Amino acid sequence: MSVPVLAAQVVGAARAAGAAPFDLAGFSLGASIAAYIAAEYPDDVRAVVLLAGFASGADSRMQLEFGLWRDLIRTDRRAMARLVLLTGFSPDFVRELTVQQIEENIDAIVSGNQWEGMARQVALDLSLDVSEQARRINKPTLVIGCTQDQMVPTAHARALAATIPGARYAELESGHLAPLEKPDEFVRLMTDFLRAGKQ
Repeated sequence: MSVPVLAAQVVGAARAAGAAPFDLAGFSLGASIAAYIAAEYPDDVRAVVLLAGFASGADSRMQLEFGLWRDLIRTDRRAMARLVLLTGFSPDFVRELTVQQIEENIDAIVSGNQWEGMARQVALDLSLDVSEQARRINKPTLVIGCTQDQMVPTAHARALAATIPGARYAELESGHLAPLEKPDEFVRLMTDFLRAGKQ
């Protein structure tokens, strides 16, 4: 798995479906891949929305976190599921769940997750660097940070926005998993941005 291969698959699927050029949204690692696509396939992309993204996984904290994920995926998947729930959402969101709901969610992650795929994703997180591509994006871009993001701290989204020429920056009051925690707010931010670009 590599960013160029994943990017080529996305663009290839869009072209095969007759959907290019397209508006492109990416979340977390998907935001990094979307940034790469916007830079390397500019004729296929109209506008870009990057949620909770990061240009590089090289800093010490990210390496510590992704290394822990890699080890837990290999050795203790239930602990990894607990960590996802604990750090993927804002403290208030988790606090409002009952103990039973928490256990049910952990069970669902353990049984429903594609662990081998997640291990490959984490390996890509550890080596990721799309900083050079981010600097070359010349499409309308919205970068969204999550103010209570414990997985990819908001500083990464802010830095990504500062790197992309002319990018707009917005924030959601949410943990990292904003599409699950604040789906309506995310969709509103994204659609308002995309519609404004078409007026």
